[in-house]
Amino acid sequence: MVLLWQLSLFISMVTLILGIEKKSWILLLISTITFLPIAYYFSGANDVWKFVGITPIILLILTILMWFIKKKTWV
Repeated sequence: MVLLWQLSLFISMVTLILGIEKKSWILLLISTITFLPIAYYFSGANDVWKFVGITPIILLILTILMWFIKKKTWV
């Protein structure tokens, strides 16, 4: 179980870095989706770790912004 959690974190971080570097909204969407299990796990915490649950929302907003930027450059 821990291996799957670590793999999800690794994939999320790699796709986040590549998505920002290449300005790809698809990679950022993959990063958002792969971070959801981690955020769900920490959302039940009663300390500062509960704010990790906000990360997918921030990633989704970043994905939407990249999508609008990419769409605007095609026109």
